[in-house]
Formats: sequence, structure tokens, C-alpha cells
Amino acid sequence: MRVHTKKKPYDDINITPMLDLAYVLLVIFIIMTTAAVQGIKVNVPKASSSVSLAKPTTKAIAIDSSGAIYLDTIPVTIDELESQLRSFKAVTPEFPVVIKGDRVSQYGRIMEVLDVCGRVGITQLGLVSERQKAA
Repeated sequence: MRVHTKKKPYDDINITPMLDLAYVLLVIFIIMTTAAVQGIKVNVPKASSSVSLAKPTTKAIAIDSSGAIYLDTIPVTIDELESQLRSFKAVTPEFPVVIKGDRVSQYGRIMEVLDVCGRVGITQLGLVSERQKAA
């Protein structure tokens, strides 16, 4: 009596060894990457306390349509503006100032503010305007 054994072709591919290899490579990659990021320890010198790495604070001077002057949204007179700008200049010699003049404000009032900025010695000065809309 003959027994017929039917050889069945492979229907499935065993991917377990391939996944094991992928996981091992992933673990090796993670370990090598974290080891490379640590780098060399260096004892860096400390900066003096007078050196500040912070960005300077921009001061905004606004002149509304009635001619009132505002320094960072606080109403001031010309004399108060000059004294406050001098005190800011004493703390931070190079700080930027932005002047926002209302469209209908008097040009002379804007010139007074520019004159105060010149007397104080402000070198970083900007005038705010709107972009013209494309037609």
C-alpha cells in the first residue's frame, strides 16, 4: 500500500527572523545615536554679569490724531518722554525706538519727538507705516 504524501507549497513566508533583525538594528541605532549626542564635556568660562545676551526691548512712541504722545501706551509730555528715554538709554545704550504717527497728526509734533530722540542719542530709530494695498 502506497501512501501518497502531498507536498504542499509554501503559502506563508516566515518573517519572524527578519523582524528580529530589524529590532536588533533599531536598538543598536538608538544606543549609538544617544552615545554620539553626549559629546565631550568642556568647562566653559562664565561671562561677566554686565554682559547681557537678552534682546533689547523696543520702545514704541505713538502720536495720536490730537497730538498726544504715548510711550508704550502710557501718555507722556515731551519733557517726560525725554527723561524716560534718557533713563532707558542709561540702562541699555543701544535700544530701538519705533515712532507711530497718526495719519492726521500734525507733522510738527512728530518732528518734536524726532528731535527728542536725537538729543537723547538714539541711533536705532524706525517709523511705522502701512503697506499699500495692491490694486
